Amino acid sequence: MALISLVLRHAKRYWVFILLVFVLQLAATIAALLLPSLNAQIIDDGIAQGDTEFIWKTGGVMLAVSLAQVLAAVAAVYFGARAAMGIGRDLRREVYRKVDSLSTLEATKFGAGTLITRGTNDVQQVQMLVLMTCNFMVTAPIMAIGGIIMALREDAGLSWLVWASVAMLAVIVSFLVWLLLPLFRKMQDRVDDINGVLREQIMGIRVVRAFVREHFEQDRYEVANRGITEVSVKVGNIFVLMFPVIMMVLHMATAAVLWFGGHRVDSGQMDVGSLTAFLQYLLQILMAVMMGVFMTMMIPRAVVCSERIRELLDTRSTLQFTDEATLPTPAHGRVEFSGVTFGFPGAEEPVVRDINFVAEPGQTTAIIGSTGAGKTVLLNLLLRLYDAQSGAITIDGAPVHELTRAQLAGSVRLVPQRPYLFSGTIASNLRFGRERATDAELWEALRVAQGDDFVRDKELGLEEPVSQGGTSVSGGQRQRLSIARALVAKPRVYLFDDSFSALDVATDARLRAALPEATAGATVIVVAQRVSTIVDADQILVIEAGEIVGRGTHRELLESNEVYREIVHSQMSEAEAA
Repeated sequence: MALISLVLRHAKRYWVFILLVFVLQLAATIAALLLPSLNAQIIDDGIAQGDTEFIWKTGGVMLAVSLAQVLAAVAAVYFGARAAMGIGRDLRREVYRKVDSLSTLEATKFGAGTLITRGTNDVQQVQMLVLMTCNFMVTAPIMAIGGIIMALREDAGLSWLVWASVAMLAVIVSFLVWLLLPLFRKMQDRVDDINGVLREQIMGIRVVRAFVREHFEQDRYEVANRGITEVSVKVGNIFVLMFPVIMMVLHMATAAVLWFGGHRVDSGQMDVGSLTAFLQYLLQILMAVMMGVFMTMMIPRAVVCSERIRELLDTRSTLQFTDEATLPTPAHGRVEFSGVTFGFPGAEEPVVRDINFVAEPGQTTAIIGSTGAGKTVLLNLLLRLYDAQSGAITIDGAPVHELTRAQLAGSVRLVPQRPYLFSGTIASNLRFGRERATDAELWEALRVAQGDDFVRDKELGLEEPVSQGGTSVSGGQRQRLSIARALVAKPRVYLFDDSFSALDVATDARLRAALPEATAGATVIVVAQRVSTIVDADQILVIEAGEIVGRGTHRELLESNEVYREIVHSQMSEAEAA
């Protein structure tokens, strides 16, 4: 069972806490089971006999037992919480690391909404089950078994009431679990849906407002909200029904004990103290069963959550990085694509096919083509966000799939088409590329990226706060900070994925003039839509429908390649192009 294996694997680290919980709960339960027997002795041997000394003496023992029970129960809850929170923390860490290791294909397949839910809500449900197990599930069987033994010890003639009450509760619980399991599975799916819609709306709030689509998005959220509400109401209805039914069984059992026990007391077959103790033991047994019921109500949802977590953890990423370096880390940055073909799963045609080119250190290789031609895919293949279906991609002769993640990340840095900044400060975002970079290096990178002027204008400079996603700065500023972040890392290969699109022409020109000095000796690969950005590139690759249809310098391609000529003339006049 996924739930048991998932919990046991992480519980090994906390076996001492779990053992203490078992011992302390055992002690607390034994103490609780002793109290009705002591109370019976006070009634039969103290009150009935008028022995005040015996009442005080036994009452003192009861007080000591009660104190021991409280201390043991409190300690058990403490150690149980330590174990449960630790298991939850470890499980969240494992889920996070798994999500971090997924390729873009697997992450897209699951979706951001469900990945967030599985790492938070699902783990929390399993964690809560472990906590409740430590608090109740250990106590319940001990209390039930001990209560039955002690009740029979007081009077075996009423034992049939115990069995009848427990059997009735067992039937009720089984039926409720049968009803709840599919509802909890549906509930987690609805949590996925509402998280996905909410995340999409928050991320796209500017677009929603720009197109005045608030009402449409409110309707979408209302549909998702209504879905989870309907399921929650169904679950709530079952819970509402459960407790009155259980209390009805409890009161019926109490009435039956008093009725039949009263006749036995009247006939001299049973003492009043024994009847009182038997009634208390029956209530303890039924309370233990109620604790089991409460736990059982949580189990179905935790089972569903554990299956969803297990599904994620068992997903094998299509990208497998080696743990130990078997090849030297690239020192020069020579990139070569040899016969590379790639297509998305289920697609009829590959996105790129038979790609061959070499990007040399100290040179700039530009890639241009129409939208959807496959330009960005080439950069993603070099970064191993995807793996090529055929062909080879090497850096300094080392296949990228044989490099460790650290080697590849240290050698290649990407400035993405849509730059993303993390919540923190400007400095913390720039040091994302290299943690130990000095302030002087950050300012130098900003100077090259044409971002030092607006950063100096900020009141706190490098320590200026940045909101999640970089929404506190403009698109152009976000793009320049993203470029500076890559420059701080000082890799051997720079990838610029249409990274100058948000810059005005003058800033673009200054940036292109400053970049060669900052990237001297490194390989630079630029994907661009704007021809002016790549006219000075040492090599330009023209891609059309996933294939390279032209290569050369700007001037060579103007003379020999019709596709490139069309792109240039759509943006420049004849004089500007020449």
